[in-house]
Amino acid sequence: MTTYTILIVLSALVIFSYLFDLVASRTKLPSVLLLLVLGIGLRILVDKLQIHTFSFLQILPTLGTVGLILIVFEGSLELKYAREKNKVIKGAFLSALLILIATVAVITFIIYQITGQTLYLCFVNAIPFSVISSAIAIPSVSNINKKSKEFVIYESSFSDILGIILFNFAVANQHITVGSFGQLAINTILILLLSVVACITLLYLMGRLRHHIKFFLIISILIMVYAIGQSFHLSALVLILSFGLFLNNADAIKHAWFRSVFIYKNLSNDLTQLHQLSAETAFIIRTFFFVIFGFTMNIYELDNFNIIANGIIMLGSIYVIRFAYLYFFKREHVLPEGFVTPRGLISILLYYNLPQHMKLAEIGTPFLFMVVLGSSLVMSIGLMSTRKRQTAQTEAGH
Repeated sequence: MTTYTILIVLSALVIFSYLFDLVASRTKLPSVLLLLVLGIGLRILVDKLQIHTFSFLQILPTLGTVGLILIVFEGSLELKYAREKNKVIKGAFLSALLILIATVAVITFIIYQITGQTLYLCFVNAIPFSVISSAIAIPSVSNINKKSKEFVIYESSFSDILGIILFNFAVANQHITVGSFGQLAINTILILLLSVVACITLLYLMGRLRHHIKFFLIISILIMVYAIGQSFHLSALVLILSFGLFLNNADAIKHAWFRSVFIYKNLSNDLTQLHQLSAETAFIIRTFFFVIFGFTMNIYELDNFNIIANGIIMLGSIYVIRFAYLYFFKREHVLPEGFVTPRGLISILLYYNLPQHMKLAEIGTPFLFMVVLGSSLVMSIGLMSTRKRQTAQTEAGH
C-alpha cells in the first residue's frame, strides 16, 4: 500500500467513526459495535483481494491502554463532587465490587465445566469476562438522565480499577498467603499516595506552564506515570480517575494557602480545553482500536456451536447477576442501568495481558469476541427499548 492509500484509509476510518457517533447519539446503538463490524468488513475485503497486511496484534494492547486512560480521564472530568453524591459513589462502588465478585465466581464455574482445568486457571481466565468496560459504557450513556449517567461513569470506572487489581493479584499469586494480602495493601497505599502527589504536581504544572503546548504534555506525563505504576503492578487507573476528579473539583477547596498556590485565573478555561482535547484524542484512539480488533478477528472461527452456546450461557449469567443485584439492592433506576454492562476494551487488554501459559485454548479470542459483541448488542437493544418506553410514557402523560 502506498503512503497516499494509507492516508486515505486512515482518514476514511475517522470519518466513518464520526458518522457512527452521530448514529449512536440518535439510536443508542453503540458506535463501538459499528466500528467492530467495520473492522470485520475490512478483514473480509482484504482477504478477498488478497492484500498483504502486517500483524496489528502487536499494537493493539498499546492502543487499548492509551484509549482506556483517556476515556476514564474524559469521564472523570465530567464529574462534579458534592456531599449529596456520596450515596451515588458508594452505591456505584458496591455495585462494581459485588457484581464483579459474583460474576467472576459464576464464570469461573462455567469455564471449569467447559475446560475441566484447575480452578485457579479458570478463575484467572474468568476475570477479563467479568469487568464492565468503561470505554464502551461511558460514551454509550451520554444522552441518558444525569443521575444514571453519573452512576454508570463511577461504576464502570470502579469496575475497571477493581478488575485490574483482582487480575494483577490473581496472576501474581498462584498460591495465596497472608503475605499476598499484605502486599496488596501496600500496593493500594502506594498508588493512593502516588495519586495524591501526581494530582497536586500536575495541577501546579498547569498553572505555571506558559508554553502554548501544555495539555499534551500533561496527558503525556499522566500516561507515563500510569505506565510506571502498572509496571510495578500498581492499579494506576486509580490515578487517572483521581486526577480528573481532582481537576474538576479543585476550585471547591476553600483552604487559603491551597487556593493561592494552585488555583489560577484561567483554570476553568484550561479545564474546558483539556476535556475537549482528551475527548477528541480518545475518539481517535477508540476508533483505531476497535476497528483493528474487529479486523484481527477470524469470524469463521465463530462457526462453532459450542462457542456460540457457551457464549450465550456466559452472557446470560452476566445479565442475570446484574439485574438481580440492581433489583434487590438498588431498586430505583434498574433501567436503563441494567443493560449497561458491556465487555470491551478492558476485557481485551486483560485477556492479552494473561501470561501465555495461563491462557486456556477453549477460551480463546473467538469466545472473547462473541462476549464483547453480544454484550454491546444487548446494551444497544436495551437502551433503545428503554428510550422508546420513556418517550411513550412522556407522550401518554401529556
